[in-house]
Amino acid sequence: MTTVPLVEIHVDSPVPVYRQITDSLRGHLVAGRLEPGDLLPPVRQLAMDLGVHFNTVAHAYRDLAEEGWLDLKRRRGAMVIARGRPGKPDQSRIGILMTRLRDLTAELRSAGLTDAQVAAALRHVSKGSKP
Repeated sequence: MTTVPLVEIHVDSPVPVYRQITDSLRGHLVAGRLEPGDLLPPVRQLAMDLGVHFNTVAHAYRDLAEEGWLDLKRRRGAMVIARGRPGKPDQSRIGILMTRLRDLTAELRSAGLTDAQVAAALRHVSKGSKP
């Protein structure tokens, strides 16, 4: 079992805290920093560490369990499980994610990035590196 990587939240962000937690943990899962068999901190412990309500962390854990990343057991906590390659994409979920991507792209453009810079950043992020 490895040490759980840092989860960061930004209270001034327009992104809901539960989604920040979900996205941060998903990033660690995708990058392989969390592996099958690793235990995540109990919901209440992570909530106290982050200074958020326990339901916020529980929401993030449930989202990751629905995506097939975590096995949630009462009194044992959240354990990372082996996740096979996703099957046929869920078109409604893809639509929601594409809307989020469009919104983020617009936000990057409004911050002054050019289309080429946004595209380059997306390529870097898709390869698992920071832009």
